[in-house]
Parts: sequence; C-alpha cells; structure tokens
Amino acid sequence: MTGAAFFDLDRTLLPKASGPALSAAMRQTGVVSARMPGESLLFGYFNLLGESLGSIALARQAVLVAKGRPSDAFDEAALLAADVLEPMVGPFARMLIAEHKEAGRPVVLATTTPEHLVLPLAERLGIDAVIATRYEVGEDGRFTGRNDGHFVWSMGKIAAVREWAQEEGIDLDESFAYSDSIYDAPLLRAVGNPGAVNPDPRLQALAIAARWPTLHFDTSPGVLKLPVLGMELQRAVTLLSRPEVFPYAKFTIRGAENVPATGPAIMVGNHRSYFDVVAMVVAMNRTRRTARFLGKKELFDIPGVGSFFRAGGGISVDRRGDDPDSPDAFAAAVRSLAGGEIVAMMPEGTIPRGIEFFRPGMTGFPGAARLAHLSKVPVIPFAITGTEKVWPRSSRIPRVTNLLGRPEVTVTFGEPVELKYRSVPRDMERIFDAITSMLPDEVREPARPTLAELALTYPDGRVPEEDRWFAVDGE
Repeated sequence: MTGAAFFDLDRTLLPKASGPALSAAMRQTGVVSARMPGESLLFGYFNLLGESLGSIALARQAVLVAKGRPSDAFDEAALLAADVLEPMVGPFARMLIAEHKEAGRPVVLATTTPEHLVLPLAERLGIDAVIATRYEVGEDGRFTGRNDGHFVWSMGKIAAVREWAQEEGIDLDESFAYSDSIYDAPLLRAVGNPGAVNPDPRLQALAIAARWPTLHFDTSPGVLKLPVLGMELQRAVTLLSRPEVFPYAKFTIRGAENVPATGPAIMVGNHRSYFDVVAMVVAMNRTRRTARFLGKKELFDIPGVGSFFRAGGGISVDRRGDDPDSPDAFAAAVRSLAGGEIVAMMPEGTIPRGIEFFRPGMTGFPGAARLAHLSKVPVIPFAITGTEKVWPRSSRIPRVTNLLGRPEVTVTFGEPVELKYRSVPRDMERIFDAITSMLPDEVREPARPTLAELALTYPDGRVPEEDRWFAVDGE
C-alpha cells in the first residue's frame, strides 16, 4: 500500500479564505444576489486567526442556499472563482504537489468547501482527487438542501478521508497531511507525516508540542513567520534593526533600488567582519525584501544561534563535506529561487585573515555563478566597507563604546552583473569584478598595513612570526 498527500484549501494551499472569490463569482453569475451580512468581518477574522465555530456554523447552513437550484447552477461561478484562486496558490505549494506526484503519491484536496465549487481549481492544480462536502442532488437534478455524506470538517473530514483511503488502498501511516486549522488535528494525527501550514495559534502550539514541522507555502521550508502577524522573522528583525539601534556605527546604504522589488535574484558580496551581518540587516530593510543567506555550517551548529539562523531563512553550507547527512545547500538555494525568493551569499566563505585581508581583488567559491547559469535570474553585487572597524577579527565583540568617532559602514548594491553564460569560472570572475569595482580605492588596492593593523585581522590579535614581514614596520 502506498501513501497519499492530503491538502486543506483555505489558509493552506491558499494563503487566505477562498470565500470572497467564491462569493464574488456567485454574485457575478447571479446565483446569489447580495453579500452575506458581516461577510467582510467574517473573512477578515478567518484570514487573521483561522477557523471559528461561528464560521463553520455558517458553512453548514450554506447547503440551504443551493436548495432547489439545478446541480449545474454553480458551474460558471466555480470556473470564475478558479481564475482568481489559482494564481494565489504559493510557489512552494506547487513544488510540494509536484514532489508528491513524482514520488507516486496521489494528491488529494480535503476541504470543507463544497465539491462543486472547488473541482475546477483542483483540476488546474493537477490534484488527483477531491474529498469535499457534497450537496445532495434529487431525482429532478436539483439540490435538495441536504448534504450527501459527511460535512467534511474536523471529525467529518477524517471520517471521509478514512473511507476514501480504504476504497483506494491508501496507507495513512505512509501518508502526508497539511492544514492550518486546529480542527484538522484529527486528520494530522491520523497520518504518518503531518505538517502545520500557516497554523492558527492553537495548531501552532500543538505542532510545537508534537514536534510537527511548521510550513508556509509562500516561503522556503523552515522559515519562521510570526503567528497572527504573518510576517517573516527576518523581516521583523530588519524592521527593528534601524541604524539608531547601533549608535557606535554610521550607516550609508546605496543602490537599494537595484534590488528587484519582486521575483528571484542572487545577491553576492564581500566579507570583511562579523558585523557584516548587522550591516546587511540594516541594508535589507531599505530594499523591503528578505533573503535566504548562505552561511557556513559551523555557525548553524552553535546551539540556539543555528536555530535562529534557520528560522530567519539561513541556509547551512557544509563546505568541508564532513557530515553526510547535511542538507544540500545548492538544492535549497535552487528551490528558493524557484519560489521567487532572493538568495544571498559571500563566496569568500569566511573573513579573510592576515595577509589575505590586504590582497587586492577577490577569490572564492563559484556557487553564485553556478546558480546563475542554472536559474538565469539577475545577479546583484553588493560591496561592504567599514565593518572591520566596528568589529575587527581580533575582537570578541563589536566596539560598542566608540560613540564619538563612529566608523562609517557602507553597503552598496550594484546593477545586475552582465554574464555570458558560457563559463562558470569566467562568469564568477565577472561577479567578483563587479563587487570590487564598487569598493573605494583604499579597500580595492590596500596599502601594506602596520603590525597593529595586521594584528586586527587575526582571531587572537597576534601576528604569526612568518607573517610579520608583510607589515611596513615588521622585522
């Protein structure tokens, strides 16, 4: 026996209620004449907090609206509604549907919404079966005002799913289920692989207690969105990380308009200090976008810190290949780009230390060019300067007491790099050239440092004997 993948509709496959689109389509086609009293308030509450007993009570009464009408009376409205709803399905939901189908699992829409209203949408999404509330049709071909079988909600939904699974030879222990609602907890508990999608507050608590994965189909897997607010953790952090929060540094952000307002892009920049993270958080606030930043696995292995980075959209990169179970960072980046997100990276891999910090030009890993060749999305270069003066490599913490002579931290976003797509190494050189071209002369072609300046680039603040020759005052 094989498993199946069961998807709820409202606030799961769709980011919000399908009701407004269905209601508008029914008014447009004349099967209903007016809005339901309090409709906007009801759907607003649903979109914010999820299902309520009140909204379900009204859904139970909807069968009476259809009483006496021909069974095909709503067909045109269902088609019109599908035109509106189908574009609302998130990119990561579509990818997940495709993955389940590729794995040989039937994809099933399990929803309280009446079957005759969701069939066109299910067909457009390539869904294999629909388990939905069915209205009874009499011998005269008209709706009777009664349900035909289960009201597919809560215990009625799991009962309908069990019946369908038995008929189709589906093993629920091998199945997946996705929903936003605490009232779908019986379904989620019944399958071997439950997923809380855009969960309401009570389902969020249950998912944490039961250690179920929490998903959002408009962001990459693992990205945390704040309950009720529906805002990414990373976006919340950028909104709070205003320059005045860091009074020991001055920030200059240039070229934010070069970052696409929507759609995928690859951002590639240089790495000078641990404070680069803060600089990019401040800079990303100007772009109003979030990004999936690639970082070395060692950072993600730090207890607490790693979880925060993952929740913020970070992608762990195991460059040493020490862990055979480490997720494939390149595949995760490709998935993010396919979902319309920004992927950001610093291809040097780590902060240059010692003599390498003062070498002109850039060298590093070619992952950005590989991604660009595969995805053909814009590559946006960014250049960071001044962060090493706020938090040098030799220091455990930033220089937070430097309030009078605050160093200037600059982040510059450049125009998309013109790539040739013939050679990955050569296109990577073009990306490096675009980054270094935005650096000031003293950073692009640095002078030889003093011993004190060189020492700042080593973690322990000491220049190894074999490197002292590089300093102008070295032996």
